[in-house]
Amino acid sequence: MKMEEVQDALRHWGEILATTSAGETYELHLGDTSFDFDRRIIRLKSPEAEYLIGGDEIASVTMHYGRRMEAH
Repeated sequence: MKMEEVQDALRHWGEILATTSAGETYELHLGDTSFDFDRRIIRLKSPEAEYLIGGDEIASVTMHYGRRMEAH
């Protein structure tokens, strides 16, 4: 997929699961994801790390639905 398509899906749904061609899956949110179109990189900031994802390496995008979390 082109990163423009990934950005469009994220804007439409607000939160997506993006799987790379290498099989890695990332949970992307509008508030913590940015797109660098000059360098073709998707930047994901999370509490544990900042991820740089090849913008055109996304193989599939899935809508991520909200749900109630179970108490532990």
